[in-house]
Amino acid sequence: MKFKNIKYTFLSLCAVAALASCNNDDNDTPVVMTPTCNDGIMNGDETGVDCGGTCTLCDDAIQPTMPDFTGTYTQVDFMGRPGINTVLSADGDIKNSHNMSIPSEMQATFQAAFEARLEAYHDVYATILGADPAAVNFEPNILGDILNGPADDGYTNNPVTATVLTTVLSNDVLEVAPNLPTTYFNGGSGAPNYEGAVGLTGRAPQDDVIDVSLILLFGGGDGARFSGQDTDNDGMADLPRLTSDGVGLTATVGTTFPYLGSPE
Repeated sequence: MKFKNIKYTFLSLCAVAALASCNNDDNDTPVVMTPTCNDGIMNGDETGVDCGGTCTLCDDAIQPTMPDFTGTYTQVDFMGRPGINTVLSADGDIKNSHNMSIPSEMQATFQAAFEARLEAYHDVYATILGADPAAVNFEPNILGDILNGPADDGYTNNPVTATVLTTVLSNDVLEVAPNLPTTYFNGGSGAPNYEGAVGLTGRAPQDDVIDVSLILLFGGGDGARFSGQDTDNDGMADLPRLTSDGVGLTATVGTTFPYLGSPE
């Protein structure tokens, strides 16, 4: 009996000592676990359990790729006014050079060549028509009224010569007119006075810029100078059709940015 009491007393003392030892070691300080890549939980800078961050990549991780800006870049197209470069460039080299130019250099570099090309077209059409090339030249158009203010008799008092037109068009940029409607060209009431006409104030998604450009180049004062007319009423066109590419706007265009319509 005495031996059992001694044994139980000894065990009790050991338990008290152990508790006291734990209390002194902990000192009420919480235990902090250092995140590792194999602790079975998502912690630290991990993006998954034991993966991502400073650990190995997670299986489904998509790593962002930074753009590579090394090398030499070349501007290949402008398209402020589609078709102008194509129509008025005498060859592919001029076209490519125009596309790679900056606007401030375009007029000085390309205006004369564009004007020569425009007059050359009229010479070709004169020859086809059996006329003297010297008698068939570019005819001023309504753009004169728009640029210089309307005149009483339409375009005749505000002529836009081939030089003026190619000066405007050689700069492949779109002008901005904050106080006017945005349009590539709107002839207003039409010939001969074109009341309310607006042009080159920008470009709306619905604008047929190719037809407008051809009209300005070949349409003359009424916009229809070379429109495939049958001048002798024999049922055959006697004049070339130069004022339209024959392609209408068929796509559905929205009225708000990004102006995309429903698929067709």
